Amino acid sequence: MNYFVVKPSSYMRAKLNPFSIGNIHIDNPIFLAPMSGISDLPFRRLVQKFGCGLVFSEMIASREMINHSKETLRMSSPHDDPYPLAVQLAGCDPDVMAEAAKMNEDRGASIIDINFGCPVKKIVKKYAGSALMQDEDLATAIMDTVVKAVNIPVTMKTRLGWNAQNLNAPSLCKKAEDVGIKMITIHGRTREQMYTGTADWSAIHAVRDAISLPLIANGDILSIEHAQTAIEQSGANGVMVGRGTQGKPWLIKQMIEHFNGQNVSNAPTGKDLISIILSHYDDIIDHYGDVKGVAIARKHLAWYVTGMRDANEFRSEINKIKDPILVKEMLVEFF
Repeated sequence: MNYFVVKPSSYMRAKLNPFSIGNIHIDNPIFLAPMSGISDLPFRRLVQKFGCGLVFSEMIASREMINHSKETLRMSSPHDDPYPLAVQLAGCDPDVMAEAAKMNEDRGASIIDINFGCPVKKIVKKYAGSALMQDEDLATAIMDTVVKAVNIPVTMKTRLGWNAQNLNAPSLCKKAEDVGIKMITIHGRTREQMYTGTADWSAIHAVRDAISLPLIANGDILSIEHAQTAIEQSGANGVMVGRGTQGKPWLIKQMIEHFNGQNVSNAPTGKDLISIILSHYDDIIDHYGDVKGVAIARKHLAWYVTGMRDANEFRSEINKIKDPILVKEMLVEFF
């Protein structure tokens, strides 16, 4: 397997310091991004084992939450693990967002995160996600109402702006600070860019200049080197990692070691690797049940074996199999 591993002396480190989000103390500001269909309870538990400073739920539609959608309730599973969970909510109605926030507070969330960054068309058409960057008054009303509705910290995630002509993140984030938001995460793209091109971490620095809140940089952080460059260019207090953890949840641990000045551990191999994968697989099956669990596990297993010999054949075979025991047997045999 070829994984990016950094030696401590390869370049100077940017330094990351602990900080607090309200009453939540953060020792390691390397966070797991909210990713639809990925940052579920089994994956959050896994990356937490590698020292992740804060994990975020998948983005949850606030109206579906208060309507008690079965799938939505599963996404925000009652949280009894001994580490903080930030539940991310999307919506455009301040009162509905507040009610959904209170529900999640009651279910054990430590932090409510408001999504003003999702660029997906079906979300934007409902005037949620990044669409709200076009209406700072409504966005501010949502933040203010949610902050007043709960007794836990509220954070916010957004983008640089709607498009290159409207880079209003500094303005929106200053309003967020004024109404009591406790941390800001910025994805280094505009909504117009969607996920094309590359994230502009240096453009995030305009938000750093506008607020005194903890600031987190997000977008295209796929390696230790990316994390360091993002911190240097943005002036952020930490990074949020998404796709970089897919098939490599231990990347979180490697980043923490790097920023702490420690020797960076190698990616797990052999028995250590298969132990991680099997534990994750079993947790997926336990959480979703046999049928849905096998379907969801396929993408994770495909990421784990990327770059290995006969990986394509393995992916092709497990995509045909619905028996969770047989999939597990094939996984053990593959390794």
